[in-house]
Amino acid sequence: MCAVLALNCGSSSLKFQVVEVDDSGRAAARPARGGVSAFGPQAEVTLHLRTDPALREKTPVPDHRAAVELVLDWLAKSACAVDAVAHRIVHGGPKYAASVLIDDGVLRDLEAVEALAPLHNAPSVAAVRAARAALGPAVPMAAVFDTGFHAGMPAAAREYAIPRDLAWRHGIHRYGFHGTSFRSVLRDYGRLSGRAADADRVVALHLGSGCSAAAVDCGRSIDTSMGFTPLEGLIMGTRSGDADPAIVGYLSRAEGVPVDEIERWLNERSGLRGLGGTHDMRALLDRAAADPDALLAVESFCYRARKYVGAYLAALGGAEALVFTGAIGERAPEVRRRICAPLGWLGVELDEAENAAAIGVAARLSPDGARLPVWVIPTDEERVMAEDTAALLATASGAKAR
Repeated sequence: MCAVLALNCGSSSLKFQVVEVDDSGRAAARPARGGVSAFGPQAEVTLHLRTDPALREKTPVPDHRAAVELVLDWLAKSACAVDAVAHRIVHGGPKYAASVLIDDGVLRDLEAVEALAPLHNAPSVAAVRAARAALGPAVPMAAVFDTGFHAGMPAAAREYAIPRDLAWRHGIHRYGFHGTSFRSVLRDYGRLSGRAADADRVVALHLGSGCSAAAVDCGRSIDTSMGFTPLEGLIMGTRSGDADPAIVGYLSRAEGVPVDEIERWLNERSGLRGLGGTHDMRALLDRAAADPDALLAVESFCYRARKYVGAYLAALGGAEALVFTGAIGERAPEVRRRICAPLGWLGVELDEAENAAAIGVAARLSPDGARLPVWVIPTDEERVMAEDTAALLATASGAKAR
């Protein structure tokens, strides 16, 4: 049994689970879980032990380093063993297409591509450094890359129509993200549906603060909405998604600010926040009936997602399932309804009662006989991270034994 601490960094949050992976390589138990959110003087801390009630408190946690230190200190005081640490890394850059054990060279490589995922890679690198400092070299650590799942995309979907010499020189192509989430959801789709996920065509929507769509053919990603960075594609909490590239230069000249500042606006001031004043979908849904800006944000979000569903059904030549996941996908029945309702002509049909009841749980949302079944499946990135890490350690141990 290998107890893996899976650390999953957001831009201003940290989720974690301790996952015990058995000798077959499967997650068997989860003795601890929790998270730290809304970093600052009143950060929200939630900690669970398997047999103890939840600890919820507000306490100063300024950044990811402090959050990791808090979690590790609590685990030590709770006598919760940690044999290895798994870190979710959003962008692996051109070098990494699969999970890897972290050494100094890997850490330098991750720092070199921080600019490609500015909201996520730097926090993850900070978490790696904090965990290494606290636990020392005896505890191995692994990087699990969101980009890995999409590494085999066909060239026609992967490449941008820019000069080939520039693309090759700078590693510019569509990488795709949320791969750890999609891997988790596809595995559970096979278990829940009774079908072979590696034989079906699936359109998956990960909808949360970050959002992306994926077209999956027999377990392989053939297209996805995010691209060179996590900025492309669907409308997100604070990210614009698809936008004319000329906007960057135009705004830079018109506002008299550098390109870096425009990119920050597109990452941090746009999306739902730019359209409706907040990135909180629940608040936007509550206000939509009386606030035209909130309604526009919701309608635009759902329209962009629906457009990608149609595009990916065309790319796949049809599908056996449409799957929702992510915080919004799992917990906002009204968003699912708005996305699916106009797709009836494609065979998409929701059971209204099932859809309304499915909040934070896995469920089939379509009635029997629907041509394109719709599912909601909660993502479990930490399970994937822990199992990948245990597999890497087993391989390394076997190599040493030889």
